Formats: sequence, structure tokens, C-alpha cells
Amino acid sequence: MIQAITFDLDGTLVDTASEIAEAANRTLRQLDLPTRSLAEVTGHIGHGTRELMLGLLRQATQAARDAAQPGEFDRVTALDIEQVMPLFERHYGDTTGTTAELYAGVREGLDQLREAGIRMACVTNKEFRFAVKVLEATDLATYFPIVIGGDSLPQKKPDPAVIRYCLDALNVNQWGAAHLGDSGIDVMTARRAGVAAWAVPYGYNGGQPIELAQPDHVFASLADVARHVLAQRMAA
Repeated sequence: MIQAITFDLDGTLVDTASEIAEAANRTLRQLDLPTRSLAEVTGHIGHGTRELMLGLLRQATQAARDAAQPGEFDRVTALDIEQVMPLFERHYGDTTGTTAELYAGVREGLDQLREAGIRMACVTNKEFRFAVKVLEATDLATYFPIVIGGDSLPQKKPDPAVIRYCLDALNVNQWGAAHLGDSGIDVMTARRAGVAAWAVPYGYNGGQPIELAQPDHVFASLADVARHVLAQRMAA
């Protein structure tokens, strides 16, 4: 019987793609590189902001080279991600939480789970300060006494240490826990941690159907997650 659930953030609880894309494109414009579409940015969400910008820089650099005269964009090869990230972080600090929207059923589901005594934590690869800002902007912070960002521990998803840290803090063993996410990264993390691998179908996952990752269960919404957990308790 489920006693605790760890939740991914972006693409699971909150749609943050547009504000991430805005920050990324402000950064690319500052570097005189072509901006990327929302779909292209969304395809890189899930591994953390550093990996997101590395992927977008590769795409934007190639697009710039393809459109330029020979030699015009040779300087792009000298771009250092360590120099780019402070630019992105400054822009993302301005856009975080500005357009984030809860997915349907999120608040209803979280309310029911909390009322049922389910222990909850948020586990994301987004940096902790940005994760907290999103949770506060969407009024979700009070649901999660534990928030693990991509920079909170030496490891991040898909390393199982992030979920195991939460289970220890919540005093729940792996058999009584599930992790809910929108990506193959989340499914892999759950599997490695020995918890139930649950997923939602509406998130990002690099544009691939979440079913390809073979989660234990795909829920249409968090409201459905709550109904499943409560039904499980009633049947016990």
C-alpha cells in the first residue's frame, strides 16, 4: 500500500515550457544566435538547465552556420557553457513562475492525497532555487516539505539516490512508495530506486509517448492518481 509519492515537477505538476523557452531564447539572442521554437526547447526539458542549454546551443549554432557565409560563425565554436549559463540563469530568474500553469487535476489530486496522509516530496532536475520559485508561484509549496533539485545532492535523476534520500527523510521503505513523472528519466529513476514507476501522458519526454518507457501505470491526471491510491486503501 502506497504511503509516499515523490513527484517530478516540470511536465508532471506544472507546465513550465513557455517560461523556460523565453529564458533560453533571451540567452540565444544575447549571443547573436537564432532562437528556437517552443517544441525544440521542450524536447530538451528534463535533464536540467545545463543540459538544456547545451542542446539548444548545438542546434542554434548549427542553424547559424547553415545560414551564414563560410567562416562567419567560426567564433561560435569558442562558446563556453560555463560562460553561457550565468546568462541563462539571469534570464530564467526573471521568467521563472511567470507563465507556469498547473495541469488539470493537480490541486485536486494533491489535496486528496494530503488529506489521506500520503507523504509527498518533489524531485526535479531543475535547480533548487528555480524549483522553489515555481512551487511558490503556483501555490504548491505547502504540499512538499521536501524539495530536491538537480543541485541539492551530488546526484540527480536518473540516479536513485535522490528518491532514496526522500524515502529516508519521509521514513518510508521502497515497497510503500511510488514516483510520478512524465519522462523516461523518471521511470528509470523509479526502477533503480525500487519504487513503483508511475507516469502521466501529457508531459514533455522529448516528444516521445511515455508508454515507450514502460512505466508500471500511466494516469491521465493527478486526480486519477489520488483515486487509485484511495481505492487501494479502501480495498486493503
